[in-house]
Amino acid sequence: MRTTATLFATILAITSCLGCNAAISKTPPPAPIVDAKLAPIHGKETAVFAGGCFWGTQAVFERVKGVLDTTAGYAGGSAATATYAQVTTETTGHAESVKVVFDPSKITYGKLLQIFFAVHDPTTLNRQGPDSGTSYRSAIFFTTPEQQKIASAYIVQLDAAHAFPNPIVTQVNDLKGFYDAESYHQDYALHNPDNPYIQVCDRPKIDTLKAEFPQLFQNYNGK
Repeated sequence: MRTTATLFATILAITSCLGCNAAISKTPPPAPIVDAKLAPIHGKETAVFAGGCFWGTQAVFERVKGVLDTTAGYAGGSAATATYAQVTTETTGHAESVKVVFDPSKITYGKLLQIFFAVHDPTTLNRQGPDSGTSYRSAIFFTTPEQQKIASAYIVQLDAAHAFPNPIVTQVNDLKGFYDAESYHQDYALHNPDNPYIQVCDRPKIDTLKAEFPQLFQNYNGK
């Protein structure tokens, strides 16, 4: 699990060799066959993704064209246990998650899913890179029946295509509640670019977005 910068400086060489994204597909996952059409007018829709540490997940989605806002937070547990100190005990049911508000006239939910699966390992149960525990699980929290249909169909598609070397373990769950994380977690990767964890585990996610989805990449300098 994430600890101090000193610890990660010590294991920097190890994680560099293993790679936080070691099992990520070497090519972009295929686009979803089942997807929504671009909306005819501007609007707002909410999606919630859990792909390990929320620092990196937020750092990716805030750089996607068509995304209007992102928030790091907790999903899967109750409001009473939605604090970092409690979530890291791995007893709350929460997953570190990111709420993504997007314009469905600019980007589809399926395209967001494609990016999500491109930047994390959906085949490791309760683990991403050096982080282990249920709070680091791979999960999609849908906010509409259409999102549930698209996400479920996409996982079947990816497994059938053997897009990853192992079966996908990503959960698809109804969003019961989303709780904002503490303020210091928001835009953490942006504000702490020299943190060894960010350099090893999160910067490569941004680089993957830019390399594999250049038409969707946008610079981000904070809110």
